[in-house]
Amino acid sequence: MSAPPPAAAPADRAARTVSTGRLGFWMAVALVAGNMIGSGVFLLPASLAPYGVNGLAGWLLSAAGAVTLALVFAALSRAFPRDGGLYVYTRVAFGALPAFVVAWGYWVSVWVGNAAIATGGVSYLSTLVPAIATVPGASVAVTLALLWLLTFVNCVGVRAAGWVQAVTTVLKLLPLLAVALVGILLVFLRRPMPGLAEGPPLSLDGTTAAATLTLWALLGLESATVPADKVENPERTVPRATMVGTAVTAVLCAAACGAVLLLVPGSQLAISSAPFADAIRPLWGEGAATLVVVFAAISAFGALNGWILLQGELPRAMARDGVFPKVFARESKRGTPAFAFIFTSALVTLLVLANAHSTMVEIFTFMILLSTTACLVAYLVCSLALLDLMRRGQLPGIGRPAPWLAGAGVLGAGYSLWALFGAGRDALLWGFVLLLVAVPVYALSRRDRSTLGEQG
Repeated sequence: MSAPPPAAAPADRAARTVSTGRLGFWMAVALVAGNMIGSGVFLLPASLAPYGVNGLAGWLLSAAGAVTLALVFAALSRAFPRDGGLYVYTRVAFGALPAFVVAWGYWVSVWVGNAAIATGGVSYLSTLVPAIATVPGASVAVTLALLWLLTFVNCVGVRAAGWVQAVTTVLKLLPLLAVALVGILLVFLRRPMPGLAEGPPLSLDGTTAAATLTLWALLGLESATVPADKVENPERTVPRATMVGTAVTAVLCAAACGAVLLLVPGSQLAISSAPFADAIRPLWGEGAATLVVVFAAISAFGALNGWILLQGELPRAMARDGVFPKVFARESKRGTPAFAFIFTSALVTLLVLANAHSTMVEIFTFMILLSTTACLVAYLVCSLALLDLMRRGQLPGIGRPAPWLAGAGVLGAGYSLWALFGAGRDALLWGFVLLLVAVPVYALSRRDRSTLGEQG
């Protein structure tokens, strides 16, 4: 059996650190927050409109669930500050095959989701530049141009990607913060809330359905754990960035979306293509509403930048561990997994081209739901991994874990299961099929390694 690709020598690592830099605390926070806040949060109030006040309750549950899962990933990243994140945690706890299955599903969820983020971002731009929507092929061309531009940024180095992430994250937080503050102010002044006058009453079923929708806007809390070896002092920085990024994003998104649900009547919100703009327009005019659309597009492309980083870093970690083709571990002179970035962006390109045909839209939407299910499976397994490693006393660097950490693991696992069942039977069934495909891929990988070892 061939050995995994050798680790870089200290001198090589030092040279790469100088040329590419590393992500500091605030850039790691921007990676977490920027990946969580994509285009979805700006459209989510329209999806939540039919649920009325249940949408607010759903946001509270999702925000609490996201923070609980952040505690899980913070503890695991402190104990195992290595690149690969969820792949590493699952392998340490449950072995190579379960780790590969989880990482495979998560990797697919990332690049499939990137096709949706890129397409959604261009749809925002089309409201500002109508030619993008009206000229045949223009939307696809713009989507692919932005995708490959951000792929090039990631190939340049993690520091370049970090700067793009930091700037776009600040810009995307501005409209969320503005809407959240307006909502809080109006509540404090006891002004009328049109959104409260419509919709069904508070119920368990309504809250569950709404919470399932809101969770989609909070995926990505694990983002800083995947490229851990590109982060300064990862055993300290990654856990802190995971907690801060998740907490700030969950609270801000919940407050901003809650404000929109309160400010805009449900009947109007349900048919809105720009809910945040509709909330801002009566207060500050058309110019402010247009700015919100611009920030929504920036939000989508900022998220795309961060997720491209993950779509290359995860297969690199798997390849270095010997369970993925070794070519994915190949690094450029700047220390980036350029082949992994280019290969996965090529897969995204194929999905975008497929989505350009109207007959493929339903298939594309189905794949997005499928990929989200795989992401939730990863959250569930990592929560169980934390509990198993605590039971065995194998959490280095943490000392004797506090009881509340076990509580976080139990609640994280429970919340992930609840969200999985909320995704529906079809999503669960086909999500299982997606993960099952990983088994023959893993077997082929092991066979290839054995063959190479015999030849060597």
